[in-house]
Amino acid sequence: MSTVLIAGGGIGGLAAALSLTRHGHRAVVLERRDAFGELGAGIQIGPNGFDALDRLGVGGAVRARAVYIDELRFMDGATGERVQSLRLTGSYRERFGNPYAVVRRADLYAPLLAACRASHSIELRAGSGVISFEQDPASVTAVLHSGQRLRGAALIGADGIRSAVRRQLVGDGDPRVSGHTIYRSVIGMDRVPEHLRWNHVTLWAGPMWHFVHYPIDEGASLNLAATRDDAAGEAVADRPAGRDEVLGAFDGLAPIARELLELGANWRRWVLCDRDPVDTWTDRRVVLLGDAAHAMLQYAAQGACMALEDAVVLGDLLDCSGDEFPQMFAKYGALRRARTARVQRLSREIGSGLYHPAGAEARARNAMLSAFTEEGLLDALGWLHGDRTFSRDR
Repeated sequence: MSTVLIAGGGIGGLAAALSLTRHGHRAVVLERRDAFGELGAGIQIGPNGFDALDRLGVGGAVRARAVYIDELRFMDGATGERVQSLRLTGSYRERFGNPYAVVRRADLYAPLLAACRASHSIELRAGSGVISFEQDPASVTAVLHSGQRLRGAALIGADGIRSAVRRQLVGDGDPRVSGHTIYRSVIGMDRVPEHLRWNHVTLWAGPMWHFVHYPIDEGASLNLAATRDDAAGEAVADRPAGRDEVLGAFDGLAPIARELLELGANWRRWVLCDRDPVDTWTDRRVVLLGDAAHAMLQYAAQGACMALEDAVVLGDLLDCSGDEFPQMFAKYGALRRARTARVQRLSREIGSGLYHPAGAEARARNAMLSAFTEEGLLDALGWLHGDRTFSRDR
């Protein structure tokens, strides 16, 4: 049994720990914060994400906390026109074998954390941020911010978009600032008028902005996320935003969308960042996973699913001795790079080209989307929602 060090105790890091231990290894998860936990509001989980969760042994626990969405809706946010919708029951579930659901991020994280705590092969160490690593042919040493040094057979960098492991392994600098500001709010569903309590993920697309909302907390809350393409040039994370600031940023919303936006309270603001795809994820006994490998914008709703897929693929490959880790890490990168790079590029493209056009470009987009049949939409999503090898990119 080999001991694998994991930098980062988020969704990807915990999933990696569970996946490794299924194949007889021991994991030490090194989290920089003083406690293990997950912040944030809503998150969407596609069928591919549920397949990964099932293979990690926590699918049932996440399903118990999820809201099973009936429909994805794309609306013209300026006119109020329903442009396209996809039913997520019936043919969708038959085609992809799992549901599409939404949860609060903590409701995805908690089952992963509970499973790690229940495992005798996983050690969770908070207040133990990794700042660098050293390696020799047989091992890796993680250097912590405290100065402590820990040795293992391998190191997985699952330490997020500003990964210290990536900084040393890839050396590509800070994340790319997208120029998009997102405002988030979660409100009680009892504040939402009955006629607006939809069991849908609804996106309202407008000129240089879009607005998304869906239920979470088993239907007890409504998650609101409104994004403005405002050329913001500085990364911002989780800062308060006034009601007037939010409402003023989305002039021209159709009446129903405006009514929903006006329900928001205690808004928080982020400026979104991502990274360019890279070909190098590995350096002998060190490998990247999740946002450290392929940080992406949220517009394809696949960031967490990609991290879960990473964990399953990597764990399955490490059904081997520690001597084979470098070769298996290289194989993991080869299997995963093209798929995750496509999702990174897709997330950028739809965040601007699909969601934010105005005028004639918006009308052309609406015509293109409305021409899709249900079967056509399912075909378009097949490579992403339907692949169970987690390596398909077309």
